[in-house]
Amino acid sequence: MRTLSVKVKPNARASSLEEADGVWLAQLKSPPVDGKANAELIALVAEKFGCRKNQVTIKAGAGGRMKLVCIDD
Repeated sequence: MRTLSVKVKPNARASSLEEADGVWLAQLKSPPVDGKANAELIALVAEKFGCRKNQVTIKAGAGGRMKLVCIDD
């Protein structure tokens, strides 16, 4: 299992996921409404690490900008 610390910026122009100093920065197009940004984050992490969406979970911070994301192997 892999754990990532992710800082999220919703309502961005384009979606991206980049690492800087051990912290990942996710820029998401989706607004933080009805879990849309969280769903986009899960899809983005799954695409970046080459795994399925059901292997990616948000362990902490689902309602905030700093999130703890786990990837099951």
